[in-house]
Amino acid sequence: MSAFRKRGMGAWSGLLILAVVPALAACQQAGPSGADSATDPAATADGAAYSTAASGDPERGRYLVTVTGCHDCHTPLQMGPQGPQPDMARQLSGHPQDLVMPEPPAAVGPWVWHGAGTNTAFAGPWGISYATNLTPDQNTGMGIWSEDMFVRAMRTGRHMGQSRQILPPMPWQNLAQATDEDLADIFAYLRSIPPLSNRVPEPVPPAEAPAPGDPPAG
Repeated sequence: MSAFRKRGMGAWSGLLILAVVPALAACQQAGPSGADSATDPAATADGAAYSTAASGDPERGRYLVTVTGCHDCHTPLQMGPQGPQPDMARQLSGHPQDLVMPEPPAAVGPWVWHGAGTNTAFAGPWGISYATNLTPDQNTGMGIWSEDMFVRAMRTGRHMGQSRQILPPMPWQNLAQATDEDLADIFAYLRSIPPLSNRVPEPVPPAEAPAPGDPPAG
């Protein structure tokens, strides 16, 4: 998976169409989790409690989430009368957990960026990345995040502000330019939406490039 030739990319595109269409029909809205995670305390690694409450303005956060295009990747597309459109019943819940994507073939050639039909899975030089669940679900979303975690994640490009890199196409570099007030408002809005249980797959790292002399894949 070190690169995609046109032939390989075309094959993956065809597989995506076959995989996405039935999956869109089968995927249903996930039910909300039990607790109100916007006010529940969470625990740090040493067991100390911290607040996951939000200090910002959720209505202004709704505006910022809309104009910055968060729904473009984090809300799965579904087929409507006018073509693909965001499925707001699953708003900001990320890549559907039941939608299994075919592995793009490894090949020699220039890297390209290619997205799935739901616009929630992407392949490129970083491997395969999936739009995360931004809802306040405790187990599969951002229910255990604190506002400080969210702000640090947007400032540093690190998941939860300290772990793995946030992968493309997430434009965290742009959000890093937002004010603390902007980020607090966005976080407040994300705390206010329904928590949806949807466990997004972990990112897939890129495969090793073929050794010189090996036959090309595909």
